Amino acid sequence: MDTSDPTPTAQRHVPVMLDRCVDLLAPALQREGSVFVDGTLGMGGHTEAVLTRCPAARAVGIDRDPEALALATARLAPFGDRFTGVHDVSDDVPALLRGLGIDRADAILFDLGVSSLQLDEVERGFAYRTDAPLDMRMDQSTGQTAADVLNTYDIGELQAILKDYGEERFARPIARAILRRREQVPFTTSGPLVELLHDVVPDRSQRTGGHPAKRTFQALRIEVNAELTVWARALTQALRALSVGGRIVVLSYHSLEDRITKRGLAAGAVTSAPPDLPFELPEHAPWLRLLVRGAQQADDAELASNPRSASVRLRAAERTRTTEDQQPTTHEVHP
Repeated sequence: MDTSDPTPTAQRHVPVMLDRCVDLLAPALQREGSVFVDGTLGMGGHTEAVLTRCPAARAVGIDRDPEALALATARLAPFGDRFTGVHDVSDDVPALLRGLGIDRADAILFDLGVSSLQLDEVERGFAYRTDAPLDMRMDQSTGQTAADVLNTYDIGELQAILKDYGEERFARPIARAILRRREQVPFTTSGPLVELLHDVVPDRSQRTGGHPAKRTFQALRIEVNAELTVWARALTQALRALSVGGRIVVLSYHSLEDRITKRGLAAGAVTSAPPDLPFELPEHAPWLRLLVRGAQQADDAELASNPRSASVRLRAAERTRTTEDQQPTTHEVHP
């Protein structure tokens, strides 16, 4: 991994919808010792802004990418013991917090998808415009690579991930072409895959649908990192960790992530009372309050200054009561 880039970390990444995220999270972080969890720390831009705006709060930053964690930890060093970095997958926030002696999170942020660091560093293999090793692991110390997927999955498995995770219309012919190519030479770098996709995806689709590799690379990245499975579990567990009065903000970048987020938050924001019950029992009352209507998008000013915000969808909610799946806690945050 390349850690030698002399560009300051703050200049290598522009956090998406930064002010809006902090505005939504800050009301839950006014109590002395309140806890903010950044479940996808990246290079630490959102956490830096939260710690600056909310001087009573401390932050726990979680990232599965050790290089991102190292860069963010250096960036956040001026905050001293107000910041704790954790190298892990953020799919069990309650357990991670218990390991740090923390009962609850008062605010939680997830900025999903691939980070600028991963996209910008050629050797990570996330970008398709430069020939690079087909890795795509967010944590390069473990798990299968994109090359492993291309060289070992059968045609049905390849077609399924291209269709389901990449929403690729030409999943079947692409899968066939991958099998033909790997029988001659196994995939190791992105160049031959991009060339194959240029050949297989019809010209008319390339003219109107963007780069022919975009959807395939997205599908491979999601598969390699089990992103949707991890996210579905992470959202459920994060909501369990949230105090009453606590807030969660999620930034999603494609429809599959956003669908999980929408359903997860909506389930807590409606009554669970049977339709034939004449009145609502306390345990049936909603336990989340949605903070934005639908999914919020970046405004024109941000789109102009930060093109990576083009596909973002922001959703947010506040916990309004405890639920049976929460363990006892010594404190709760109140609005």
